[in-house]
Amino acid sequence: MHSEPEFIQRLYRMRTFGIKLGLDRTNALLERLGNPHLAIAAIHIAGTNGKGSVAAMIESVLREAGYRTGLYTSPHLIRLNERMRVDGNPISDEELKELVELVDSHSAAVAREYGDVTFFEFTTALAFEYFRRQRVGIVALETGMGGRLDSTNVVFPLLSVITSIALEHVEHLGSTVPQIAAEKGGIIKEGRPVVCGKLDEEGQAVIGRIARSTGSPVIDAAEWISVRRVSQSIAGQKIKMTSCETDYPPLLLPLLGEHQLENFATAVAALETAAAAASLEIEPKTISAGLSHVNWQARCQVLSEHPPIVLDGGHNPGAARVLSATIHELAGGCPTGLVLGMCGDKDVHRFLKPFRDMVARCWVVPLRNERGIAPAELSAAAAGMGWCVSEMDLAAAIADARRWAIEENGLVCIAGSLFLAGEVLALKEEGVLES
Repeated sequence: MHSEPEFIQRLYRMRTFGIKLGLDRTNALLERLGNPHLAIAAIHIAGTNGKGSVAAMIESVLREAGYRTGLYTSPHLIRLNERMRVDGNPISDEELKELVELVDSHSAAVAREYGDVTFFEFTTALAFEYFRRQRVGIVALETGMGGRLDSTNVVFPLLSVITSIALEHVEHLGSTVPQIAAEKGGIIKEGRPVVCGKLDEEGQAVIGRIARSTGSPVIDAAEWISVRRVSQSIAGQKIKMTSCETDYPPLLLPLLGEHQLENFATAVAALETAAAAASLEIEPKTISAGLSHVNWQARCQVLSEHPPIVLDGGHNPGAARVLSATIHELAGGCPTGLVLGMCGDKDVHRFLKPFRDMVARCWVVPLRNERGIAPAELSAAAAGMGWCVSEMDLAAAIADARRWAIEENGLVCIAGSLFLAGEVLALKEEGVLES
């Protein structure tokens, strides 16, 4: 498996400082770096699900339009470098090492005044400095957790985007949808538009109240964009869309699943809003081309067509519902196998429930991560769904699932954790899956 350089391993040890919501340490770090975030135009994106996909779509279109783009997302799948990209390319090890040393030279002073700097605060400050050095024109900036007190919430963006709101990280963000909506709505800035994906009434009410208090126009993506799927295959979704301003020609979106249609609408609404609000030059044909080329790994990613093997990093009940619907459609009545690995802090039963009536075989695998649930515990939960369950290491499980799919004319889904997705992609990179 892939091993990170030693300087990144040192950085990972900052995770022991845990999650500390708040902006004091981030602002102090950035001030010592010369406030690089102030030199950056950003589209700031928060949400329970879909924010990474929307960020990837927005960046792809902006790059297609000729802008020098930045993309900041988390977590990474294989390498830390993936979190910060310029024009689609991850930061190099050499540049990353130089910036780690730079930010580290200031972190001790910040820690003496405000407490230890967390891993995410460190990488966020590093990313802003990297984007400044690279003279990035515009950044698609994804929040880490929540929004109001997230380390990314130091920017004054061109616009904000809220993709979805549901219960998540309740120990940090609150135990109700309105509480979580208030946290995510904290990225809305004075006078700047906010584009909203599909929100329930409680979420809409909170976001609307915050937007009124900041004088921010609210754009409901579902009202702004009409999206119709013409067809879907393992290769992607053929889509026809019409906005309040443009009737677009059909295009093939490489990302699978009905949920991506919502993300698609949100991204297009954000791009059209940005074009109007910030005088960005984004032609309709550029939007179509950029969306046709978008690449976002571990989101219903097709690893193999014969037999069909699909990888998804979904790990919460909401993601399970949309993933199971997509797999059900792609399987077309053929048997489905599930390769499963999860973290111990996830709601296993609610994640598995949408798959209950569609899975014929399940392979439970351990995660190479201290947060992974014990395979025996996960196997018991899977067996409780009435499935035939096997426990084995990841490479062996995928090989066995592939054989099963060939013999049974079935489809295999690998899901349960972004950590698991990263391990799978590392095996793919090493050629292990092909063997």
